[in-house]
Amino acid sequence: MPVAQFPGERNWGYDGVYPFAVQESYGGPAGLKRLVNAAHALGLAVVLDVVYNHLGPEGNYLNEFAPYFTDRYNTPWGWALNFDGPDSDHVRHYFAENALYWQTEFHLDALRLDAVHAICDFSATPFLEELAAITHRQAETLKRPFYLIAESDMNMARHILPRTLGGYGMDAQWSDDFHHALHVLLTGEQQGYYEDFTGLAQFGKFWREGYTFTGEYSAHRRRRHGSSPQQLAARQFVFCAQNRDQVGNRMLGDRLSATLSLEQLKLAAGCVLLSPFIPMLFMGEEYGETAPFQYFVSHGDPDLVEAVRQGRAREFAAFKWKGEVPDPQAEKTFETCRLNRDLLKQPSHQALLEFHRELIRLRKSLPAIANAEKETTEVLDDAAENTLCVRYRHEQNEVMLWFYFGSQPKQIQVPLASGSWRALLDSAAPQWQGPGREVPETTHSTGQITLALAPTSVLLLQKI
Repeated sequence: MPVAQFPGERNWGYDGVYPFAVQESYGGPAGLKRLVNAAHALGLAVVLDVVYNHLGPEGNYLNEFAPYFTDRYNTPWGWALNFDGPDSDHVRHYFAENALYWQTEFHLDALRLDAVHAICDFSATPFLEELAAITHRQAETLKRPFYLIAESDMNMARHILPRTLGGYGMDAQWSDDFHHALHVLLTGEQQGYYEDFTGLAQFGKFWREGYTFTGEYSAHRRRRHGSSPQQLAARQFVFCAQNRDQVGNRMLGDRLSATLSLEQLKLAAGCVLLSPFIPMLFMGEEYGETAPFQYFVSHGDPDLVEAVRQGRAREFAAFKWKGEVPDPQAEKTFETCRLNRDLLKQPSHQALLEFHRELIRLRKSLPAIANAEKETTEVLDDAAENTLCVRYRHEQNEVMLWFYFGSQPKQIQVPLASGSWRALLDSAAPQWQGPGREVPETTHSTGQITLALAPTSVLLLQKI
């Protein structure tokens, strides 16, 4: 999450006002460099969230020095940054240099660009396109990879299409459609923006394309939404079952673990980690953390604090959730969000962690999944059977996956290539605290078999 300096001691980071300063209460620039070095020593890349669509409301004096903002556009946070108006060249340079600062001085591996749909820019060469070109040139100079990941709910393929095809040339994009479709399948919620998602057909379309909405009518937006991602690779889509936005922007900050069973959590994990896209896990998701993640701030202006409280209440009106909105300013709200790693002492949480580890191992070790692309992935969504079936192939390796969303055991007839198949993963197995597996370790197919699926389960077969 963002680390730009903000007033107070605690914050999500999206109220930063000094983009080149690292928040002192988090450890300052020296602390961030130590973190990056430690991660790199373990072979881990570090991605930093940066906010180039607004600055925080408190302590924001940048406009006193130059026309960094414009009143020609409005964002959800007030005036937009001036990326295309008079004197905007210098504003663009300021934020481009900020990206180079993180890339060069802190050795970061990627930037996640917050809410690029709120960057208002109608210039012939948009700032985002320029930023991609500048950071990619710097990556060549530094001789180390560097990536830009756009966060947007616009389903606009142009963000990540190469410049040669008229795109901005950024490397990847968050895609919320997967989260929304999976959330509806698991929870049944259809309030707010979830009203656009109705079942397995939309979930299956995401697996095939990377977006669910590619120009269809959106009831929530009351207009058509999205464009086709046909020319984009699977590795350009980052997605999740939970993240800071989707958990933290619920009224109570409740995670899936607060309402779903262990079997449902394993099913969600299987959908995320066995897809052809780039998976993302929310902190603690891998072991079923139950602490909420709520919105918290520590502003000094009482009027701003009250405005934030009222704004949060208005934001949740469309969802009609019950309960009282936690006070963002209260230190208790922040403390409530701390992870409880003692949960790992409980068998169900330990089993969920080991299940995630196994999913990651399979994702890396099975060539058909490790090399999966949209073109080599076959997806069949069967609403009648409440099942999503996925077939991966790479050279001699072939894998079949079944994700079953039903709440009762089910036997289904499925086509399966002739030969012998080994069950490499069954989420119902006792080793994952499941109810017991019914699929034999080895199955022989003559073209069609009967599968016994446990409720809300994941099954993976590999041809041998």
